[in-house]
Amino acid sequence: MIVIERLRAGAVYVLLTAVGVAAFLYPFWLPSSTIDVDAAHAGDAPIVAGLVGLLALGAVMLEIRRGTMNGATVAILGVLSAAAGMMKLLDLPGGGSGLFFLLILGGAAFGPRFGFLLGLSSFAVGAVLTGGIGPWLPFQMLALAWMGAGAGVVGLAVRRLPAWAEVGALVAYGWMWGFVYGAILNLWFWPWFAGDSQLSWRPGLSVGETLSHYWSFYVATSLAWDAAGATANALATAVLARPVLRSLRRFASRLTPAVELEPLVPTATANLGTTAGS
Repeated sequence: MIVIERLRAGAVYVLLTAVGVAAFLYPFWLPSSTIDVDAAHAGDAPIVAGLVGLLALGAVMLEIRRGTMNGATVAILGVLSAAAGMMKLLDLPGGGSGLFFLLILGGAAFGPRFGFLLGLSSFAVGAVLTGGIGPWLPFQMLALAWMGAGAGVVGLAVRRLPAWAEVGALVAYGWMWGFVYGAILNLWFWPWFAGDSQLSWRPGLSVGETLSHYWSFYVATSLAWDAAGATANALATAVLARPVLRSLRRFASRLTPAVELEPLVPTATANLGTTAGS
């Protein structure tokens, strides 16, 4: 039963990822010509957001059923989501966001699944606070969820390393994701980027041509901005990683179920004691 419940929970995260990948990539298989960028995902974004929300709720319910999350864990998820959402209001120098480093550290402290859910919920909170609600929102949430899940994997891999090595790994991960996040997010509208140049996509391009056009677009529009943001995120992680991780892991350790075993008195010994007393 435990194995089945674990597989069910894992299947929900896989399905969430599959929905996200399909939502990002299906426009490349549309036979129609490009349309105005303002219409990108205008019709299907609410459907994607609804599916992501329902699956995320299902993931939380399954985690509670398995015992890997409880009321306190859900409360911590809510608090961190609110804090990360508010950190979105903090613009770091160079275009970085305070949301990213807190998400990375939260995922590293609590694990991949928690990081996935934290990415989804924190960007939703940030969008409400900043008024950034639009057809782009579910795609931002999904990209941030993948960032948080990856941070959880890195956190598990480097947890037993010296503190300087652990922080270095998280700094490198945050810096790399400064580029990856920007490259992923461009895909939500790039297939609709009108034009017939080396920066745009059109039906009929091969995979190699599509990648070449996208690379030209990314270098021309996003690379410098993402590089500055990645550097700001890496610096913030380097400065704050140790104290924040220490605090988060203190909470994580208290939320881990503990089982106390009491020694059993052998039956024969117990019977002898009863006989002697009588």
